[in-house]
Amino acid sequence: MNKKISVTALLTIILSFFTVAFAATPAAADSQTPTDTLRVGMEAGYAPFNWTQTTDAHGAVPIQGENSAWAGGYDVQIAKKVAAGLGKKLEIVKTSWDGLPVALQSGKIDAVIAGMSPTAERKKEIDFTNPYYESHLVIVTRKDSKYADAKDLADFKGAKLTAQLNTFHYTVIDQIPGVQKEQAQKDFSAMRAALSSGVIDGYVSERPEGVTATSVDKNYAMVEFAKDKGFKTNPEDVQVAVGMRKGDPDVAKVNQILAGISEEERTKLMDAAIKEQPAASDSSEEKSGFLHDIKTIWNQYGGLFLRGAGLTLLIAIVSTILGTSLGLLIGVIRSLPVAENKVLFVFQKFFNWLLSVYIEIFRGTPMMVQAMVIYYGLAQVFQIDLNRTLAAFIIVSFNTGAYMSEIVRGGIFAVDPGQFEAAQAIGMTHGQTMTKVVLPQVIRNILPATGNEFVINIKDTAVLSVISVADLFFQGTSAAGTNYKFFPVFTIVGIMYLIMTYTISRILRLVEKRIDGPQSYIKADEAELEAEEE
Repeated sequence: MNKKISVTALLTIILSFFTVAFAATPAAADSQTPTDTLRVGMEAGYAPFNWTQTTDAHGAVPIQGENSAWAGGYDVQIAKKVAAGLGKKLEIVKTSWDGLPVALQSGKIDAVIAGMSPTAERKKEIDFTNPYYESHLVIVTRKDSKYADAKDLADFKGAKLTAQLNTFHYTVIDQIPGVQKEQAQKDFSAMRAALSSGVIDGYVSERPEGVTATSVDKNYAMVEFAKDKGFKTNPEDVQVAVGMRKGDPDVAKVNQILAGISEEERTKLMDAAIKEQPAASDSSEEKSGFLHDIKTIWNQYGGLFLRGAGLTLLIAIVSTILGTSLGLLIGVIRSLPVAENKVLFVFQKFFNWLLSVYIEIFRGTPMMVQAMVIYYGLAQVFQIDLNRTLAAFIIVSFNTGAYMSEIVRGGIFAVDPGQFEAAQAIGMTHGQTMTKVVLPQVIRNILPATGNEFVINIKDTAVLSVISVADLFFQGTSAAGTNYKFFPVFTIVGIMYLIMTYTISRILRLVEKRIDGPQSYIKADEAELEAEEE
């Protein structure tokens, strides 16, 4: 009982420490910002402000850490002008929407140029430049919906509406009388999928995104309101600005650069972005249909999907091997006999307690939370800048190790105690007993559980999208956010996951049979029965 209380208390202290650290210790701008590079964070999946494409057409910029992937859109063009004005090289860091503020604070990026509004709440955490774009709010609905011809907010009474998580768009839904406010969605890809499937009747957005949605999917309709009929907003709510770390000395310089971009030029850049996005070129094709969409998407993004699948498999394989090895080691350590020496006994108890804390933390918290704490927390609190892929290996390996350690411990205890006694009777040490007698049986017995953990790791890499690891799911989300073909995209992604998990399951089944060896005794029994019958 005391042990459980102490583990829980330590877990609470650790999580509280990181929570306070996140809130109180933003990384210093002068120590984090590279002298010759401007690292700009964006979703690369919010057309026409930003998107992912497979060529460098229309002045797109390579995405950090991804081969044959470029970021394009209005935000990218603004970022290029800002970087040029600062005399720096532009580097696009593809980051999920939720991860943008913490990536900025932890020093992973130097600026957020991602269609972000400088709301009062966000200004508490980061600084903003003067706005570089201003729009107004609209509602995107289905063309065949009864709300498609709405003229007033009151016309949406009874409608199921939503907006993106952590945006002011979600708060303005409350201005509609009698509306059914649905749960906020993580990103626009999720909202468009929900709209297409009929789960919601519409979502709140800005006009450029609404124009994009209706241009690439003829089933959508954008509802605009007259000035006195629409949402009541503050000026900063409909403005878009560059987000930078608190105290960044470059804020004033960026304001000067933005001031040099005329309103006419900004309008031209936005019009060009709406026209040039990859999805717009596909909408003009006469052919349509599910199979045609599958073929078109594969031709466009097949390379990205394959690279994402390769990274998914790599993370799963390496992490499963490392995690299983760690689990075996912990399982053996926790099964050691109690030391007779008092000093060694105290050390053993303390070490076992630490292992218990590790196991409880990694089994008791979601992998998504672990990813945020390890990747962003280490950078913000200890200035340890981990590569995303390396962070993925660490997160999944330690998570796997925590689960496998308990599986191994159960496998050890499942071995007949008489085998331990027999080994001791012939003079074998504990180490010899474990390596020669127990572990070979344990490895065979835990092989199905190891295979199950392997399959789980293949699927669970999807949660690493929170730190923008470019796995299969992340690439699929980026493609869907650009071309609006959600069902075909995730059908392809689902099939690829199924192929990987099924193949791995079959291979592990063959390994199990190989370890078991030939079942000669069954054949002998069959031979005896046949002889008796004769």
